[in-house]
Amino acid sequence: MLYPIAIDKSESSFGIRIPDIQGCFSGGETLNKAVKNAKEAIEAHLELLLQDNESLPTANSIDKYFADDEYQNVIWAMVDIDVTRLMGKTEKINVTLPSLLIHRIDQYVLSHPEYGSRSGFLAKVAADNILNNPV
Repeated sequence: MLYPIAIDKSESSFGIRIPDIQGCFSGGETLNKAVKNAKEAIEAHLELLLQDNESLPTANSIDKYFADDEYQNVIWAMVDIDVTRLMGKTEKINVTLPSLLIHRIDQYVLSHPEYGSRSGFLAKVAADNILNNPV
């Protein structure tokens, strides 16, 4: 999931607010450190939500916040969070799929290396659908 982060610069550091995740803040002495710390803060926050069987907050587009007075004069960035990593130990399963679908998935993964593998793709697609729409 891509979460927008609002970056506030002071004279000596950077503060980060994550508008889509209530109560989640971070910062750092440099911009790179602040973004890295924000990613860690988001992951920790989401991991706790998952452990408590809570639904994950929707990751909105930055566009949603452009007109918001609270976020004027900030620097915007996006942080990519792989929620499948936060869901515990992996387990091997057998899945039966039509051969054409398997071939299309493999082609898609080849052109989108962020998924890593067929399993990574299936896990990400499932997580995005299930975690954003809890039962």
